[in-house]
Amino acid sequence: MSTDYSRALGARLRAIRNQQGLSLQGVEDKSHGRWKAVVVGSYERGDRAVTVQRLSELAVFYGVPVSELLPDPRPSSAVTSTNKIVLNLESLGSLPADEAGPLARYASTIQAQRHDYNGKVLSIRAEDLKSLAIIYDMSPDELTTRLIEWGVLSPGMEGIISSGGDEDLEEDVDDSWGDRRRSPR
Repeated sequence: MSTDYSRALGARLRAIRNQQGLSLQGVEDKSHGRWKAVVVGSYERGDRAVTVQRLSELAVFYGVPVSELLPDPRPSSAVTSTNKIVLNLESLGSLPADEAGPLARYASTIQAQRHDYNGKVLSIRAEDLKSLAIIYDMSPDELTTRLIEWGVLSPGMEGIISSGGDEDLEEDVDDSWGDRRRSPR
């Protein structure tokens, strides 16, 4: 197994464990010692090879398909956003459908596409927030304020759109459409 693949597999294992809110010790405790923290940690770091049988058993333990533990075979993108927009799905679920319905459907679609088995929080991109603002017929800043009021977004996320990882783009205003467009510098 190549070192890059081992690390990528380990990153997937760690992501699934974190999605489930488990520490390494929590895995050991929940499995009643079946999965030792040191062993799972070495799998996650890519220091130890995991057999197909053990990977299958880990998938059963985490309650996910084995394919969810395997890394994405596509090359990773060099572009990453430094800001995470994390939606609280538990708060979203307690809101009236007439207010939060569009956001709930949008979040549900993202979860299905990602095969996300967490159900508590969902990370989205700044571009997703911009799309949601269009759906809600308000500015991204107004939507951010509304999401904070609803308890779906943590306070302190104001201005996330203006610093959402689009540093190579500048804003132009097209008066004929009355909207904002982004163009490369």
